[in-house]
Amino acid sequence: MTNNHDIGAVNELPENFEELKRAANRSSSWRDRLNAVNELGNWDTTPTIKLLQNVLKNDQVFQVREAAYRKLKQLDEDVQMPIQNKGDLFKGLNKILLRIKKSLPEGHTFEQFKEKLQKTRLDIYDTYEGDKDAEFDSWLHGIWETLGRK
Repeated sequence: MTNNHDIGAVNELPENFEELKRAANRSSSWRDRLNAVNELGNWDTTPTIKLLQNVLKNDQVFQVREAAYRKLKQLDEDVQMPIQNKGDLFKGLNKILLRIKKSLPEGHTFEQFKEKLQKTRLDIYDTYEGDKDAEFDSWLHGIWETLGRK
């Protein structure tokens, strides 16, 4: 690996760079983005660094942004630790979740609600699953219980 970021020749990039680039931007899977970030961080080239900087700046999942930050620091880039988002990551989240709940039959279970959310709004499900980590189920269950009734 080289520390000269100006060298961006194709042979300096990982062979699967295009695949990693797609994975780093895949909104339906924070795990794919995290894996891509970890692999991209092993390559000290201008395109990989720019991609990591973009993830650091724009990804909604804190874990993914934090991994990009750590990889960029390892590459001696001058970056700031990302802050964890406060509040809703999607505008109108409660309204979206209420609509999903109301689309289910009366007396549905939490598991049915969770499954319907995953099928209809994978972007929301995946983002919050990554953001909330181990607390995701209890967080979603709490929202499900407090959403308005039909």
